[in-house]
Amino acid sequence: EATADLAERRRIRSAIRELQRQELERDEEALASKRFRPERGSHRQDDKENWPRSRRLEEEQQMALAALSQQLEAITDVEELTKLLRAAGEYEERKLIRAAIRKLRAEEIEGEALSPCAAAPL
Repeated sequence: EATADLAERRRIRSAIRELQRQELERDEEALASKRFRPERGSHRQDDKENWPRSRRLEEEQQMALAALSQQLEAITDVEELTKLLRAAGEYEERKLIRAAIRKLRAEEIEGEALSPCAAAPL
């Protein structure tokens, strides 16, 4: 707001959008690294009898989340993602879907801002 030069304002807005996009990507990477990191707790040592079964279930859950993540990348409609969000039961699934919705909305906003038709009416 400190400058009246429209070209400079566009550059500033573009830089802000880029920083927001980078921050969103860093957040998603951090979530992914936390999401797929196996838990290391003393309770597994106490319950060695069930450990192979819980390990298998954890691996299955990780594979299911990875498949869901790939499926979400192919979806480009916020309404469709919202329907999936409402139908999802697991916390991790909902978290992935919400991240996909945020990413899609950020892309839509960036696309609108870059569109020359939306910049100035005739």
